[in-house]
Amino acid sequence: MEFRDFFKGRLRDLRNECGETQQQVADGLGIPSRHYQKFEYGAVLPSLENFIALADHFGVSLDYLAGRSEDRRSRP
Repeated sequence: MEFRDFFKGRLRDLRNECGETQQQVADGLGIPSRHYQKFEYGAVLPSLENFIALADHFGVSLDYLAGRSEDRRSRP
């Protein structure tokens, strides 16, 4: 599976688990909703800053968000 396909699925799953809309996640990140939608549709990948913000928003590790681990725990 290509990384973009994996990543957009992981984002969608995390957002749905939290019961949030795309708008709510975008607001939490401080970005326009259309920009977040592009992440979820696989049109673009987030910058490092947004990647970290997504992990923080969903309370998961960067490795989990990237698919490098199934351990969701964010480490201090």
